[in-house]
Amino acid sequence: MKLDGSCRCGAVRFSLNSPTPVPFMHCYCSICRKSAGGGGYAINLGGDADTLQVSQGKEAVATWRAPMEDRDNPGKTHLGPSHRHFCSRCGAALWAEDPAWPELVHPFASAIDTPLPVPPERVHIMLDFKAPWVTVPTGPGEVHFARYPDYSLEDWHRRHGLLDR
Repeated sequence: MKLDGSCRCGAVRFSLNSPTPVPFMHCYCSICRKSAGGGGYAINLGGDADTLQVSQGKEAVATWRAPMEDRDNPGKTHLGPSHRHFCSRCGAALWAEDPAWPELVHPFASAIDTPLPVPPERVHIMLDFKAPWVTVPTGPGEVHFARYPDYSLEDWHRRHGLLDR
C-alpha cells in the first residue's frame, strides 16, 4: 500500500510503500511515548526503506537518537541505534529507522495522511514502561505484552491475512 505522510505545519511531505500498513501496535516505551505519543503511546507502521521519498522539505527533516542506558556501565548512557526523523519546524514525528534493518523504515501512523485500515485487534507493547496515568484498553481484541511481542509486524499482518505484497 502506498502511504503519503506529512508533518503538522506542512513543511515536510513524504511517501513510501508499506506491506504492513495496519496500525495495530501501540508502543508505551518512554522513547515513543515522550517523542511521539500524546496518548501515552506511539504507533509505528512498517515500510520498505528503498521506497521512502521526501517530496518536500528535505531541509526541514531533523534526526534524533534517544540516549539508552549502557548495560555494561550502569548510570552511563549511549546513543541508541534508532534514528527518529521529525520536522525541525513543528516537531512532528515522521519516521524511524535502525541501521540493523536497513531495508525497513517505520513511519509514525500519526504522520500518515492516507486512510489506514482499521486493525482487527490492537497489540499493546512495552507496558512495563507506560506512564501511570495511561489506561490500557482490555477485553476482546486487546493483546498485552510487558516488553516486545514474540512476532514481527510482518508476522502479525500475515497471520491476519493483511500482508500487502
